[in-house]
Amino acid sequence: MPTLKKAPGPVGHPLLGSLPAARKDALKLFLDAANEYGDLVRFRFGPRIAHLARSPEAVRLVVQERHEQYGKQTRGFEKIRLVLGDGLLTSEGSFWRRQRRIAQPAFHHKRIAAFGETMARCADELADEWADTAADTGKPIDVLTEMMRLTLRIVSITLLSEDTSARADEVGQAIGDLLHSANERMTRVFDPPMQLPTAENRRFRRNLSTLDDVILGVIAERRKSPREAGDLLSLFMDIRDEETGERMDDQQLRDEVMTVYIAGHETTANALTWTLMLLSRHPAEGRLVREELATVLGGRVPTFADLPKLVRTRAAIDESMRLYPPAWMIGRSVDREDVMDGCRIPKGTLMFISPYVSHRNPAYFPNPEGFDPARFLDGRAEKLPRFAYFPFGGGPRICIGNSFATAELVLVLATLWQRFQLDVLAGHDCTPEPSITLRPRHGMKMLVRSA
Repeated sequence: MPTLKKAPGPVGHPLLGSLPAARKDALKLFLDAANEYGDLVRFRFGPRIAHLARSPEAVRLVVQERHEQYGKQTRGFEKIRLVLGDGLLTSEGSFWRRQRRIAQPAFHHKRIAAFGETMARCADELADEWADTAADTGKPIDVLTEMMRLTLRIVSITLLSEDTSARADEVGQAIGDLLHSANERMTRVFDPPMQLPTAENRRFRRNLSTLDDVILGVIAERRKSPREAGDLLSLFMDIRDEETGERMDDQQLRDEVMTVYIAGHETTANALTWTLMLLSRHPAEGRLVREELATVLGGRVPTFADLPKLVRTRAAIDESMRLYPPAWMIGRSVDREDVMDGCRIPKGTLMFISPYVSHRNPAYFPNPEGFDPARFLDGRAEKLPRFAYFPFGGGPRICIGNSFATAELVLVLATLWQRFQLDVLAGHDCTPEPSITLRPRHGMKMLVRSA
């Protein structure tokens, strides 16, 4: 048997390896390393060894063919569990399979179609608000904040039948602080245990209590006065496991609802913000999208039935998520030794796959930094290898809410873009921040003009 080689990669700091570079600019570190060393790169982060797999074939092995060899016992998931508990995003094994079976019917195509009216209505009401307060004033708005507020309202109504607009600032701030804290904790050399009464830990618990008050309060009220609300919570509460007949208990409900509540709000808002920024910076593409909206919608609010006709609008979103995928990095623990590209992947190390890096592979995306929605038109995307583009992950653990998110993205963008021209404020810094999600580091200041 031939001797397995060690994958190439940067040497980094004598003691900390690539950890200082990752904390300084993780996007640059991983992208530059893939471009220099190839489709499998070895890193050292302090005492830990990690590999980054870039090729579609390697991604397929990790998320699909050999997914049982790659688990979620990573420091990153440990910190995210502090917020989400054991929801679909963080659980694994037989418990994850059971939860997936129970939750899957809630995201059936017909269910998502029923939520389409809420998505478009909330977007249209935000557009009315902009028309009254922001359009044509010459004063910029932070579109990231606006999209966070909008997606929080949509997920609150569709998930809980609760309009949290009155608490939007409080809840949105709590979510942002929790995610920021979780990201800081996963990248530190030493992270103080949650049991210590540090100022950060106390703030973390306060923010988590804010979200639990909302979610557990609705669950308790629904248990006390059961009703068919037609929301995702009702579906989660009513559906039984087809194999065991069991339903979710309150803790499981809390964890799944918290996962959808945060993930569905945060990632969608980021994707919308990046898309609006890109359409602003590429006015020719913005005009093509607006022409399609005029032809298909003629000024009316879009519906779920319009989605198949809004192909250029969808292509703009797909290309935006190629360049700025909200879930920019996926980490796994190597639970069984593996071999990839003739290199040994030892048990106990880490495996990273990154949509941000893979989506910039010039072998599949010529001019990888360019914004070109035509990549997703006329069947061109179908000719790509399966895992050249994977903004929602893939394999058995593909994001359960991908269809929900896609519908929301198209309906919101169609509603806003046909009514307004949004332009990034001159001089605004649009640098992405690679936290748990890929946010604009400084928000997104834009001017709003009537279209």
